[in-house]
Amino acid sequence: MDLFEAGLEARQAQDQPLAARLRPRNLDEYIGQEHILGPGRLLRRAIQADQLSSLIFYGPPGTGKTTLAAVIANTTSSHFISINAVLAGVADIRQAVDEAGELRKLHGRKTILFIDEVHRFNKAQQDALLPWVENGTIVLIGATTENPYFSVNRPLLSRSRVFQLQSLEPADLTRITQQALADPRGYGNHRVALQPDALAHLVDVANGDARTLLNALELAVETTEPDTQGQIAIDLEVAEESIQRRALLYDKEGDYHFDTISAFIKSLRGSDPDAALYWLSRMVYAGEDPR
Repeated sequence: MDLFEAGLEARQAQDQPLAARLRPRNLDEYIGQEHILGPGRLLRRAIQADQLSSLIFYGPPGTGKTTLAAVIANTTSSHFISINAVLAGVADIRQAVDEAGELRKLHGRKTILFIDEVHRFNKAQQDALLPWVENGTIVLIGATTENPYFSVNRPLLSRSRVFQLQSLEPADLTRITQQALADPRGYGNHRVALQPDALAHLVDVANGDARTLLNALELAVETTEPDTQGQIAIDLEVAEESIQRRALLYDKEGDYHFDTISAFIKSLRGSDPDAALYWLSRMVYAGEDPR
């Protein structure tokens, strides 16, 4: 790498959104998901020992699926290949498998293939992975917002261990915000004063989604002029302008849609008007056709 390439990489890193710049580099920096990554938990032990089998991370947006894959990439000694199922096809899988086979034959090194949005692969594309997962040429890590028991082929699912990531707790989101304000990759080199009621609003409306929270924080900081002392003051009014709607977990045809409708129907059958109104309001707020 020459000076020009190094300078370009540095500029590109600086131009990334706050959520991308702040991705944890190791397990100690990772916040949340204690049920699978807490001290002594199986997944944490497997990552630390570099003894991973094929995995599928399943959960809502902004809960750390891709981030966890990046942590594994930084922690493991295995070769790491990342592709996105939206853009990739069977040719990309073959290229990754060829690269993994070459490394395994020449250097005895394992390869981890991370596939983001793995549910976007059709049956043929998922089937193309099976022989190489089966014989250990690649260790598959898939990330999906869809229920893998419906969206991932059963043969591939039987060769993988599924870990469900949950929406982040308010305490987790608060820690992530504090980390963003203290870390030099975020706003550690800026004088940002985030008022408690503004922080509480950002955390509440983000609704367990760290990416939504960090995007709102970035918008608030970048669009607020420093005062005469060079301090960027983020009050409740600025926070409300930066994140105005709660990010609901909802989709048109997936699990969240049917779970919400089911809860609404059960509330009606159970003669619980408050619950029925809640689930109805949630559907309308998320954009469901009122008819």
